[in-house]
Amino acid sequence: MFAAELAWGWNALASAAAHLGAPHTGWLAAALAAEVISMGAYARMQRRLLRSAGVCAPLSRHVALAYAAHSLSVTLPGGPAFSTRLNYQQMRRFGASPAVASWSIALSGILSATALAVITVAGTLGAQETLRWPDLAGLVVAALLVTVGVRWVVRRPHIVIRVLGALLGLLNRVRRRSATNGIERVEGFVGQLRAARLSPLQAAAASGFALLNWLLDAACLGACLLAVGGSVSPSDLLLAFCLGMAASTITLVPGGLGIIDSALTLGLTTGGVGTATAIAAVVLYRIISFGFVIGTGWIFWLIIRRRGRTPVTSHP
Repeated sequence: MFAAELAWGWNALASAAAHLGAPHTGWLAAALAAEVISMGAYARMQRRLLRSAGVCAPLSRHVALAYAAHSLSVTLPGGPAFSTRLNYQQMRRFGASPAVASWSIALSGILSATALAVITVAGTLGAQETLRWPDLAGLVVAALLVTVGVRWVVRRPHIVIRVLGALLGLLNRVRRRSATNGIERVEGFVGQLRAARLSPLQAAAASGFALLNWLLDAACLGACLLAVGGSVSPSDLLLAFCLGMAASTITLVPGGLGIIDSALTLGLTTGGVGTATAIAAVVLYRIISFGFVIGTGWIFWLIIRRRGRTPVTSHP
């Protein structure tokens, strides 16, 4: 079966290899720069969220964390769990309380997912395709409800403590323990959220960095396409990119190797790019977005691990 597929696609693969032999160095450098700035935008988004809670850390530490956490997420089995744990540990070392670190991780995920949805809608509108309004509306409503819920918790901690205290009392009754057992820890955790004061301006800045993160990643793919002599409309590029990102959420293969590549190639060819050119562009894009970023991330992870021997900084 594999031999048949290889024979069927041999001409396209050979042509793609020819395109890869001499890519345009200017566009290749632009693709690399776009990916580096994209990772920096994600780091700035998380830094903005922590700064809204009074936690200040050098940008270089946030950039290192963004690379390292991304590497753990896409290369290890169950990577998102390891990535979340690393984010939490390092934010604690930056000076965040447990509640603020958890809040920042959750909100950054919401902002990133919403930004990708917005880009998908923009690409769909540009290509004049049919929108799935119910799915989009559900995503937007869910994001708004979570964001409003977080702000409600921050502004009314006494109500949350009362509700959680009642639930904890029932649990303690089942476990045959004192009704107030653990209530101090609940009060302390909820009370820490008072430090999070995300103003509308800070929320807009964080949202802007989330959008910039995805747009620059898509720009990297576009520059790789131009480097091998291809071209596509911005809307078709965004749709192809979002198709690849959607494929990355359902694959169990480390880095989505093979799955994401096929989705990106399919998206580009659907937009009118030749098969050989699309394959060459995707290979270059994956070398940068996977090879370069993951390699850099593991280096940063080793640096972070060495720093991890120092005690955790207490929160403000």
